[in-house]
Amino acid sequence: MEPLPLKDIHLPETIGWWPPAPGWWLAAVLLVLSMLAVRYAYRRLTRKTAINRAQTLLKQLRQHPGDPLQTLTAVSALLRRAAISTDTRGGVAGLRGQAWLDYLDSKLPDTPFSRGAGRCLADAHYRPTAPEHIDLEALFALCERWLKQQGKPS
Repeated sequence: MEPLPLKDIHLPETIGWWPPAPGWWLAAVLLVLSMLAVRYAYRRLTRKTAINRAQTLLKQLRQHPGDPLQTLTAVSALLRRAAISTDTRGGVAGLRGQAWLDYLDSKLPDTPFSRGAGRCLADAHYRPTAPEHIDLEALFALCERWLKQQGKPS
């Protein structure tokens, strides 16, 4: 008997890794979207927490104001901590004097820190005594207004 003229078995080509299947594209897009959602939620949560804590501390300072100079220093530090928590640290931490007041004014529609009750925050905490014309009640109201403006989504 004569052998049959059979040809050898040909295997299909191996499957390449590119392009990936549509499921992998969907998984990559969902991963990126979920990472962005977690980042947004984390920033929003930490921002709200910082603002709420600052509002609580400001209310405590308002209820128990001590020495005007110490109160002024505490309010200034509180606003700076809140600003650092809600904005970039490098953009806020080094500000002082008129630049600090301009930053605070930029968050409000008018300029109450440069021209109003907040003017004392420019350099009063560096002085050995409190300024003579300091209206703590107006300053507290202004700081509360600034913190409320910070709490609004931007």
